[in-house]
Amino acid sequence: MVGDFLDENSSQKDCRLLVFTDLDGTLLDHASYSFEPALTALGVLKDNNIPLIVCTSKTRAEIELIRVQLNNSHPFISENGGAIFIPKGYFFPKPQFDREDDHYFTVELGTPYSALREVFNRIQSALPGKLRGFGDSTPGEVAELCGLPLADAELAMKRDYDEPFVVEGKIPFDVLQEMASHSQLQVTRGGRFYHLMGHNDKGKAVQLLRDMYQNQLGHPTTVALGDSLNDLPMLEVVDYPILVKKHDGSHDPAVKLDNLTITRSSGPSGWCETLLELLPALGVQC
Repeated sequence: MVGDFLDENSSQKDCRLLVFTDLDGTLLDHASYSFEPALTALGVLKDNNIPLIVCTSKTRAEIELIRVQLNNSHPFISENGGAIFIPKGYFFPKPQFDREDDHYFTVELGTPYSALREVFNRIQSALPGKLRGFGDSTPGEVAELCGLPLADAELAMKRDYDEPFVVEGKIPFDVLQEMASHSQLQVTRGGRFYHLMGHNDKGKAVQLLRDMYQNQLGHPTTVALGDSLNDLPMLEVVDYPILVKKHDGSHDPAVKLDNLTITRSSGPSGWCETLLELLPALGVQC
């Protein structure tokens, strides 16, 4: 149960640290999607009441399943900053929001998926045979592309604000960006896919959510971990940005910041060891 995280009676009211994290290739292993190598650091965060806030290109449906596995009850950010989901009763008083359901207050930042698909279809027509999006694919094809079970692939296809796609052949990234910009959209690159989306990004969503915490915490220290270009906006707006190495030991050369920490290891192993090194310097007992 979430239970009034920042209510005046909450034992977590004194929290002054927020950790934002990407999932695929970062907290989750690129091939197995396991977070087991990160369990030690995950335990430290939970023991110290430090919110772990998922910020990913994954859909709400995918994130909800992973949050259950993580025993995580904090807000989360879906589809590259398309929306912020705040569990009801989490903030006191409740934040401003765009819509609500039985479980969440939702702040919507992204462009509706139907509008993205209209533009994507036009770009496909201009580049015949070169682009294939999730909206063009069957669950079985998405499962094969992602290395996911069929049921998980079906969750990945429940898109609201972001169209992942693959490119056949060599099309310069700036060409894709230019074509998207004609419709006031943008393209970014994640660990496996390109993404067509509106003028939302992870950084804008992180800043809004950080401000919600700040209204009740004072100014929290922020940490973020990601592995790809679509994580750069998130890394740019936090105090301690961490770039996680990819499964092959490389790191994304497009992610450049003066204060960037690059992990020594890849995936959840690098995620874990880097946090365990950083947290004591921030006053957290490990």
